[in-house]
Amino acid sequence: MKPLTAIVADDEEIIRASLVRHLEKLWPELAVIGQAGNGLEALALLEQGAPDIAFLDIRMPGMTGLEVARQSRDSCNIVFITAYDQYAVQAFDSEAVDYILKPVNPDRLAVTIARLKKRCRAPDATSRDQIQKVIQLIENRKTPDYLNLITVKTGSELRFIPVAQVIFFKAEDKYTIVQTASHEFLIKTPIRELADKLDPDQFRQVHRSAVVNMEKIQAIQRSFTNQMVIRFADTDRKIRVSRAYEHLFKAM
Repeated sequence: MKPLTAIVADDEEIIRASLVRHLEKLWPELAVIGQAGNGLEALALLEQGAPDIAFLDIRMPGMTGLEVARQSRDSCNIVFITAYDQYAVQAFDSEAVDYILKPVNPDRLAVTIARLKKRCRAPDATSRDQIQKVIQLIENRKTPDYLNLITVKTGSELRFIPVAQVIFFKAEDKYTIVQTASHEFLIKTPIRELADKLDPDQFRQVHRSAVVNMEKIQAIQRSFTNQMVIRFADTDRKIRVSRAYEHLFKAM
């Protein structure tokens, strides 16, 4: 029997590398024939390689994963990669389309692999219609309203800090530090509450007491105790990555 083939498309190199690594371990018979960092590259891989499976990030530059999936071959099995539970619920319920949440969880991926093996052994002629329905459901869902401004009090005045300028949030005593390139502010909003309001494509929790802006990271290094430490371009302050979140950076 001809080996099954797949492509992996995600604009985050760390996520792509993590998924490919887990696939190699959990499904060594599967041949990953290409990786793409945007939707246009993914579509080219689909047309050139005609893979059996396409792992597509829902949100990619150039073309979204949904747009790429619309143009895939009928025989190509689609697995969406997403940071949003609300996208995933509809896809998972369909039986025709599966999903992987970021960051990649090996146990959840094992479930996806089992379903893919089953579908590849017994292709369903109606699956294409189901895929189109799922894509439509996802497109119709409202994009979450994420926090754009942080309100901080300095002396007797209130200031509004664009979230994009924040390097990291860090819990300290009864407050949360809001670190920008030029200032450190204190707010009373707990880290857990903040994390739920931030765009997960831009901000990631790396410790129970810290959420970092992924776009502000300059480098990640190992300390002498072998713990991951994040350095930023616009501040000398560093943030430790707890063991529970190291999988976010395993490609390093």
